[in-house]
Amino acid sequence: MKALGIAATGMLAQQTNVDVIANNIANANTTGFKSGRAAFQDLIYQSQLQEGALTSTDGSSRPVGMNIGLGVQGAGVVRLNTQGGLVQTENQLDLAIEGQGYFVVNRPDGSIAYTRDGNFNLSAEGQIVTLEGYELDPGINVPANTREIAINQQGVVMAYVENQTEPTELGQLTMATFINDAGLKPMGNNLMEQTTASGDATTVVPGDPGVGELRQGYLETSNVNIIQQITDLISAQRAYEMNSKSIETADQMLQTANQIK
Repeated sequence: MKALGIAATGMLAQQTNVDVIANNIANANTTGFKSGRAAFQDLIYQSQLQEGALTSTDGSSRPVGMNIGLGVQGAGVVRLNTQGGLVQTENQLDLAIEGQGYFVVNRPDGSIAYTRDGNFNLSAEGQIVTLEGYELDPGINVPANTREIAINQQGVVMAYVENQTEPTELGQLTMATFINDAGLKPMGNNLMEQTTASGDATTVVPGDPGVGELRQGYLETSNVNIIQQITDLISAQRAYEMNSKSIETADQMLQTANQIK
């Protein structure tokens, strides 16, 4: 009886589904977090009767076959890159991307990472860095005695130093875009890495056609829909219970068959 193995794959699939949902709920308040959705595929089928097989000598054929599926398997976790809401913070170094694009950061090992988390701060050397201390790329150095930093929607960074009435331009922030955002590899700490699936990064300026703009003093919230996640969690739980019930039923049937004398 194949039902035991088939139902077991269903239980494993729902465990994966619950893991993904739990991660979404856990990151409901994570800045710039994009929720994921578990995707599944049916396993190979065992063909016991072939479609179109002849059923008589007069040429009649079978309209349907008998193909028994062997269960389900995980195909991947699809990241849903919809826009999160913007929340005002009044922090002059907080930046939100409204639209497409990623901030580029340099990690200590020299590698490049990408993020939607615009919760930036100043290092001891006056560089704009992430909460992990990773420098924003391109690097922006803020002079000492700066009393105000202004960043427009196109990413131009300006500073009002001491008693100056006119701002000093410090640099231009750029972003990266990808053909397949879902192909980026999450690394934790709100960072993602480029992969062959995502394609190469394209450097863009905020506000370019098809590219998002920057909002100073705002942060992008997680795009997790808690109500939807709870609904999905209940559905996964019920599916897990039904798969376990299938195993119990198959086991009872096997016991009945073994008791026949």
